[in-house]
Amino acid sequence: MNWEGLAFQAVDGLASASGLFFVAAGLSLIFGVTRIINIAHGSLYMLGTYIAVSLASAIGGPLGFWGGVAATAIIVGVIGALIEIVLLRRIYSAPELFQLLATFALLLVINDAALWLWGPQDLLGPRAPGLRGSLEILGRHMPSYDAFLIVIAPVVLCVLHIVFVRSRFGRLVRAATEDRDMLGALGVNQSVLFTAVFALGAFLAGLGGALQMPREPASLGTDLTVITDAFVVVVVGGMGSIVGSYVAAVIIAEVKALCIGIGLVALGGVSVNFSKFTLIAEFLVMAVVLVARPQGLLGRPQIAVRGEAALEAPIRSASRTLTVFGIAVLVILAALPFLARSSPYTLVLGVDVLIAVLFATSLHFIMGPGGMHSFGHAAYFGLGAYGAALAVRWFAAPMGLALAAAPVAAALGALLFGWFAVRLSGVYLAMLTLAFAQIIWSIIYQWQDLTGGSNGVLGIWPNPPFDRLPVFFLLSLALVAAGVVLMRRILLAPFGYAMRAGRDSPLRAEAIGIDVKKVHWLAFAVAGTVCGVAGGIFAFAKGSISPETISIDHSVNGLVMVLLGGLGTLSGPIVGASVFAILQDFVMQETEYWHALLGGIILVLVLAFPSGLVGGFLRIAARWRRP
Repeated sequence: MNWEGLAFQAVDGLASASGLFFVAAGLSLIFGVTRIINIAHGSLYMLGTYIAVSLASAIGGPLGFWGGVAATAIIVGVIGALIEIVLLRRIYSAPELFQLLATFALLLVINDAALWLWGPQDLLGPRAPGLRGSLEILGRHMPSYDAFLIVIAPVVLCVLHIVFVRSRFGRLVRAATEDRDMLGALGVNQSVLFTAVFALGAFLAGLGGALQMPREPASLGTDLTVITDAFVVVVVGGMGSIVGSYVAAVIIAEVKALCIGIGLVALGGVSVNFSKFTLIAEFLVMAVVLVARPQGLLGRPQIAVRGEAALEAPIRSASRTLTVFGIAVLVILAALPFLARSSPYTLVLGVDVLIAVLFATSLHFIMGPGGMHSFGHAAYFGLGAYGAALAVRWFAAPMGLALAAAPVAAALGALLFGWFAVRLSGVYLAMLTLAFAQIIWSIIYQWQDLTGGSNGVLGIWPNPPFDRLPVFFLLSLALVAAGVVLMRRILLAPFGYAMRAGRDSPLRAEAIGIDVKKVHWLAFAVAGTVCGVAGGIFAFAKGSISPETISIDHSVNGLVMVLLGGLGTLSGPIVGASVFAILQDFVMQETEYWHALLGGIILVLVLAFPSGLVGGFLRIAARWRRP
């Protein structure tokens, strides 16, 4: 092993840690004070790179580059302040997950705005004036700009530390992190403080994006990639800890750099390519840290949270009116193959909607009554899809047997990952599920001999008579209806009430003899199993399967469906999934900028129905019934 090369990679990893630190520090600061899980924070980083490249290219020279970096950070900071004032200030009283939905919609809008302004091509920025040379370190040449990044990150960390320790603003920020309600009771204007904090967080994200200009191109795909990395860094370091963000950024960047430096190594006669671990290195680090220290390396449990959520009505059996309505919908759907003979695409869209309904309903099963927020539910969808596809590819299994293999594969994954996940709560649980999902994605993406790698598995078609679209639609309808009814029956059984008791008051539930962790673990397994059925249907509906089914995008789409319909009702995920799938399909056909249009629609719905579509309709109906 080349130890000098390994040491050089370790030094080079510190430059990568710089970019991670800037975006993670801003995200951690915003969450610590406002409790907002800002999915759009990666978009601010992306805007920083685009704006910096534009300013540096237009002005040119040292002023264009260094002045552009400074101006970019200020511009993005102002954009962040406007976002907080115009949008987020209106939904502070909404549940935290609905704020996540709003920031996801904002991400879609910003991404298409960047597409409209700068086009689809990546933009390359100029090299840094005055730092175009290289330094010799350990017999190798490191770009001078990388050395500058290694120095600038701890300098900014020290400045932030001084601001937060010695200034009045810093004391207010630390007080808001500890107990915002008490801060408000003391007469501090929280609105101004929140705006200032959001602007500072956006400033740091914009500065991080601008400083990466010579190292990476401005790209439309940066937003989701960066926000994922930033979430990992924040969670590993500890939510709300700026120092923790820097420590975590260094650890994760070093682990990835060392994986590249180690390369191919023979261990016990077996060649192991460590460079492949770079895809999941950060998620492995996060999983280990969260299992060993749930609050992160330098984090601590949050003491104060936003006001208590409104109490939900008890889960009851469907009323006669709702039962009749549900039966009528099923009858209409069963008749759809006969009503839409002249429009086969209607059945194709119908199958997509049914798959989305089962996917969202299984996620709601653990998010709503279980209170377990998952950012990686697509893992069980993908395991189910690959379980069915590989059963056909490797064992020539008939369709029935392959569909049976789908929930089995998903259940095994849910049982394994759920055992660890249910020991955490809140954002930490959500991020651990994301880590597990990314590990599964990496295995499927890289195990080409078994899974087909990035090409996936092709030629997974239904057997007769299900090879005819009307018959396959009816089969999908039957499986989805059975899955939804099964989960509803479980929630109305004592097990479902035990889930809710463990969510609302774990200590009291334990005191009356409920094994909360066991109940939540089994609930995790049920949700994963049903989600696997949706994945199996998807594999035969599309005729192929690829790693994209386990991507972060797919998991986020599931969250959007659940939140759009509403967490507080059992029909919420059904309505949310149907609306989202249909909206996505029709909006995509209308314009090239369909992301922005879809995001705008979601924003309007979030502002109009902060408790979800079903919750909003129920409130309107209740008002009409009042005398």
